[in-house]
Amino acid sequence: MMKGSVEMDGLKVGLKKKSDLSSYVMSAFYCVFQIDVDVCSGGGDLLQGWKSGAVTTLGSGGSDLTATPIGKALKLHEIQVWKDVDGVLTCDHNICQHEEPVPHLTFDEAAELANFGAKVLHPLSMQPARDGDIHVKVKNSYKPHSPGTLITWSRDMSKAVLTSIVLKQNVTMLDIVSTRMLGQFGFLTKVFSIFEDMGISVDVVATSEVSISHFFGHELDHVVQELEGIAVVNLLQHRSIISFIGNVERSSLILEKTFHVLHTKGVNVQMISQGASKVNISLIVNDGESGQCVRALHSVFFESDMSELVDRS
Repeated sequence: MMKGSVEMDGLKVGLKKKSDLSSYVMSAFYCVFQIDVDVCSGGGDLLQGWKSGAVTTLGSGGSDLTATPIGKALKLHEIQVWKDVDGVLTCDHNICQHEEPVPHLTFDEAAELANFGAKVLHPLSMQPARDGDIHVKVKNSYKPHSPGTLITWSRDMSKAVLTSIVLKQNVTMLDIVSTRMLGQFGFLTKVFSIFEDMGISVDVVATSEVSISHFFGHELDHVVQELEGIAVVNLLQHRSIISFIGNVERSSLILEKTFHVLHTKGVNVQMISQGASKVNISLIVNDGESGQCVRALHSVFFESDMSELVDRS
């Protein structure tokens, strides 16, 4: 530990539990953390939680969710999160054996990676660091001298193509086609109102005027009945989302190489979507094809020389 720092765990900190842990975590970022002025010299408690409820920890991903709001409250320059891997990786080791650590990420890239299934960081952990403009370094506790991954607001993207490929398997697709005529407004509002009422979060969306394709990490049989009152619904299971996190200024190059690889493998893409953050492009394929797709794509983007193509683009 650094000189003057105070070692705390969930019990010492006194974090208090609410029925909705996700609401608790988000509230904790902005409400619950009260810093004692003597904390750096070890003179007082670091945090105080709610006045009622059982003392709790944050569960899986709790180290990230603990470190980043505390770092924001203390106005630190850098937060270090220690894991059992060499930082954020170009691909999940369980899918591809030739993954590499990513030396530098932006907050947008890190958030998209976490949201689409990269297991190194919790999806909510980047928000307080981003708000406080605090650098986050992901290090390997088994290899402390490895450089790890640095996460900041921005980085040099002039030579960047892809940062990482993330695979999310066993998702469900809903094709929803309006039963009303073209030009009728309110269709999207009704669809998303049903999802909101049922507490369902959407992973990926592609839309036209009268049809929507959604992907979810849920079983959705119970949703179809609700939607059939306003649309024709087709439920497709056992699908996978392959997400490319990186420089979408080079999206033409990314898609050119990607579709060439998938065509060679005889794989049809069922949907494509670009995230609002502009650092994510997602493709949908069948579960049974997804692993070989990711390995082939990783070989093209990370295990071969892309520099000539980048210079040309």
